[in-house]
Amino acid sequence: MAGNSTFSRIQTRARRIDPNFARQLAPFVVLIALVIIVGLATPEFLKLHSLIVLASDTATLFVLGAGATFVIMLGSIDLSIEAVASFVSVIVALTLPDLGYLAFVLGVVVGFGVGVINGIVHVRLLLPSFIVTLAAAGVWTGVGLLISDATSVPIDADDRHLTSWITGTVLGIPNELLIAGVVLVVGLFLQHYIPFGRYSKAIGSGEAATWASGVKVRITKITAFAIAGALAGMTGVMLAGRLSSGGPRIADQFLLPAIATVVVGGTSVSGGVGSIWRTFIGAMIVSVIRTGMNFVGVDVFSQQIVFGAVLILAVGVTIDRSKMPIIK
Repeated sequence: MAGNSTFSRIQTRARRIDPNFARQLAPFVVLIALVIIVGLATPEFLKLHSLIVLASDTATLFVLGAGATFVIMLGSIDLSIEAVASFVSVIVALTLPDLGYLAFVLGVVVGFGVGVINGIVHVRLLLPSFIVTLAAAGVWTGVGLLISDATSVPIDADDRHLTSWITGTVLGIPNELLIAGVVLVVGLFLQHYIPFGRYSKAIGSGEAATWASGVKVRITKITAFAIAGALAGMTGVMLAGRLSSGGPRIADQFLLPAIATVVVGGTSVSGGVGSIWRTFIGAMIVSVIRTGMNFVGVDVFSQQIVFGAVLILAVGVTIDRSKMPIIK
């Protein structure tokens, strides 16, 4: 009887577990499990140098994914972030000798401007976000190829000291990781302490109802795309500093992992659910997967296959099908 009573209590507690809480906890569990698995398979993974490399890779990926998070929370998508990051890296490399540190500011401003244009075209012309940003990706890739003569633009050795705020360390912590930390804090502030964050979730949950409540939906959408563009620009700045060059294709292979970072972290592509913090966890998961594949010798093209499969799985788990009665 006692055993049956205990079993009944366990069943009752299990029923009381909030499915949403379990969904939020899942990325943390997956991250811990992956670290353990990769660490056991390749003990070198847990060495300090490997962890520092992992942290640096995660920082760049997280910054790119953080911007996409705000757009995806609307139920939209930005497919131009990879192209914008590459384009900005070219701008930084070309202007650094003349502008110095202002070249980095220019890069972020250019990314912000591209995001604003994407948002305006999307809301004013009533075009699907994936069409607008896919076209924008083609435009800015083409411009980057033109101004760079379709080649990598190296940063001269005399100017590389200007990138030390990206490539250096503070107390052994890579500056890239500190930059990502700032982006995380600012993102959490935008999401939780100003109306923009609440409006973004509300639009993703139900745009018509949000519009009817008096929220300036168009302004909120344009702001989300502007943030995505600015952080794509910041990613281009970081890549240019880290690689000491800019290139019209320097961020190739980043789009799929960046979107996977957002979705794996638990942000739903149907909108209304997600957070910057979840994207940070998602970035860690994607980086651990990538690092694990590097250790076992999986080439970059095969890695794209894995990320594609992970993205499909994550979308299948997080998507709210009640918002999409017809899947097109």
